[in-house]
This record gives sequence, structure tokens and C-alpha cells, in this order.
Amino acid sequence: MDPSMGRSNDSNSLLSRSASRRLREKEQRYNTILKAAETLFAQKGYHQTSIEEIADLAEVSTGSVYFYFKNKEDLLITLMQEIGHQLRKLLGDELKKADFSFDSFKNIAFAFLREFCGNHPEWIAIFFRESAGQSLEVEEQRRQLFSKLTDDIKEAFVKISREQGIGPVDDSCPELIAVSILGLYERIACHYFLWQDQPKDVEDIAQRSVSFMLGGINNLLKD
Repeated sequence: MDPSMGRSNDSNSLLSRSASRRLREKEQRYNTILKAAETLFAQKGYHQTSIEEIADLAEVSTGSVYFYFKNKEDLLITLMQEIGHQLRKLLGDELKKADFSFDSFKNIAFAFLREFCGNHPEWIAIFFRESAGQSLEVEEQRRQLFSKLTDDIKEAFVKISREQGIGPVDDSCPELIAVSILGLYERIACHYFLWQDQPKDVEDIAQRSVSFMLGGINNLLKD
């Protein structure tokens, strides 16, 4: 074997490890900045938070923040997209456990209130409060995210009703039901987790909201 070949392979290996390390460091810095913005937006509010404060909490320079994100709005949109992805994944995972009965919507209620709202109050502060009333670009992101969530619930409703052999009274009902469910949980999240202290009886609230929701669904189904 040519000794120079061995030295070349060692050099390439060192360069590869160095490149991997730099990539990990960039990803870590990106995530640290995003987490700092998440914390401050939830605690202080979007408008009351400055890029300098985000940089201080993340322990980076303001230049580093601008290296990864165009501006504060870019940070907010990125957070909205990531939180929306996590919420869709959570609800999707719960719907996969469905037994093709409308009682399976209980999975959504408990997952949303217990895991999403209860474990991540900063997420609901950003997703439902801080993203509202912002620029046209932020509003468009909100519209797209809520449309995707609505479509997810609508598709689940259609699938379950088809499996049960029960249809809605008209074609507009699946979307109406999905919009109502999403609106219900948004108001519950704001009322109990943002405007009041986190309730101790989350299970009871989830159960009652499901009963209310299923009663409405039954009224929109054909006998």
C-alpha cells in the first residue's frame, strides 16, 4: 500500500470530522437562538422582545442571530412552523390510534390539553397569542397552519364516518366540524392556560369538552 494513500485517508477523515463538528455547532447555535426567542416571546411578548435580548439569552452576538435569521419576524415565523409541526404530529399520532369510532376524538382532546398545553405553555403563548395581529406574512403563515390542522381533523372525521357507515347531513359538515373542534380547543387553551393559572382538573375539562363536541357531531350526522 502506498504510504501517501494512508496519509490522504487520515487527512480526509480529519476533515470530515471537523466538518461534522462545525455542522453540529451551527445546528446547536441555531437551536439555542430559537429557544431563546421562544422563551422571551412567551414571557415578555413579541413586540417587547429585542434581538439584543435574544442574543444575550442565547449567549451569542447579535450578528450571530442575524446570520441565522433575517429579523425578529423570521424568528416568529420559524417558531410558528415548528410548533405547528409538533401539534400536527401529536394529533396525527393520536388519530392513528383511532378505533374508527367518534370516541377516538377523545385522544385529540387529552393529547392537546395534557401534552401540548400542559407541557408546553410557551407554545400556546406563541401559536395562539403572539402570532395574532402581526404582519401580512405572519398572518398568512397562521392561515396556512390552521388550514392544515383543519384539514387533518376533517380527513379524520370523514375516515371515521365512512368506516361507521354514517354520513354527515351535507357536504359542508366535515369542514364545519373540523373548524369548530379547532376553535374550541384554541379558546380552551387561551382561557385556562394563558389567561388563568393552569387548571388542576385538565382531565375533567378534556372529558367535558369531548362530550360537548361529540354532541354537536351527532347532530350533524344522518340517522
